[in-house]
Amino acid sequence: MKDIDFMTVSEDVIAGIKKGAFLTVAAGNDLNTMTIGWGTIGFIWRMPVMMVAVRTSRHTFGIIERAADFTVSVPSSDMSHEVSFCGTRSGRDFDKFKECNLTAAPARSVTSPVIETPGIHLECRIVYRSRMSAEHLDENCRSSLYSDADFHTLYFGEIKACYEI
Repeated sequence: MKDIDFMTVSEDVIAGIKKGAFLTVAAGNDLNTMTIGWGTIGFIWRMPVMMVAVRTSRHTFGIIERAADFTVSVPSSDMSHEVSFCGTRSGRDFDKFKECNLTAAPARSVTSPVIETPGIHLECRIVYRSRMSAEHLDENCRSSLYSDADFHTLYFGEIKACYEI
């Protein structure tokens, strides 16, 4: 495991998210991972921050709403099958860890685990959450991405650890 500065890998993180990365969240006895294809990384409120978006209809939404943190695992090896499965199947119906032979490894500084796989891992403490509002969203985005009105909630997490396995 090698600690890395989040800014030195920010382009790799975003490129990996565009291909599909794992957002993993734990709250109480509930644990789930899902595929994310959107996110951003930067500096706000005097801290390094990772922002992820979760639709209210997702199983992960109910967990992250009760969670204090989340992790993002960006695989460096080909995990297209696992990314596809975790992005098209619900944790309500499947144990994604079992189905995809994924291992939840303890994080170093947050409760939610990381996916044990080679790649970049970010551990984030939730500092702000905001449900999207239709009236504040550009009409083109609203009509092309939210025709069903299943808006995201945005979760801003202070990056507490960033490392490669």
